[in-house]
This record gives sequence, C-alpha cells and structure tokens, in this order.
Amino acid sequence: MEDLIENFVNLRIWAVVGYSDDPLKYGNRIYHDLSRAGYKVYPVNLKGGTVNGDQVYSSVSTLPEPPQVVDIVVPPSQTELVLKQCLEQGLRRVWLQPGAESPAALEFCRKHGMDVVHDACAMVEKRIWEGY
Repeated sequence: MEDLIENFVNLRIWAVVGYSDDPLKYGNRIYHDLSRAGYKVYPVNLKGGTVNGDQVYSSVSTLPEPPQVVDIVVPPSQTELVLKQCLEQGLRRVWLQPGAESPAALEFCRKHGMDVVHDACAMVEKRIWEGY
C-alpha cells in the first residue's frame, strides 16, 4: 500500500468526488488542501456549481481531462456507482477516503484491476510523503 500511496501523491491531477461547499466537510477540506499544495484538482458533486470561480463537475464523465487520481469522499452506497463511472472512463487509480470504502467497493477494484488506496487519508499521507 505504501508504494501506491507514494505513487498517487506524486501525481498532480486529481478529482475529488464528494466535494462540498461546507468547509467542515472532508470533500471541501481535501479539495482546498490539494489545491493549496499546487495540485490541479477537479471538484465533483452531483449538484454542480462553482468554487472560487471554477466549475464543480457533476460526475467524473464530465471532467475536461482525465484525472490521474480520483479521490472518493462519499458514502459507501455511492462509492460503488462512482467506481463504475471511473471504470467506464478508463480511470484506474482511486483513493477511497476513510468512510467511503466497503468490502464490495474493494472487491470491485480488485476484480477490475484498479489501483486503490484505502484506510488512509489523502491529506495526511500527502504531508507525510512530501516531508511536511
């Protein structure tokens, strides 16, 4: 898992599925943390909208370019749908934030050859691997 985490952290184009305008929600915090660190981050939320003048996309299929990593910050019941969308788009690197994973989601990733990080927070791991 450590090799995957290091690889993911070094990739600079991410999508955060489960973005929220609520600053107390992890989707918001992860989006802003990655953005401040210089990553190109696409916020994804079914509701769409804007954040800091940037478009919030309704799904991974509407992104203007394929992200290198899809960070999933939604309940497990939605995670499996997001994983199917990722697979359809050829997106095979996913990070399941704590609380987004489920045995079915992990099995889906294994079955379809997706690289998956789970049981780890992207914000914490990014700081560790970048030496903060």
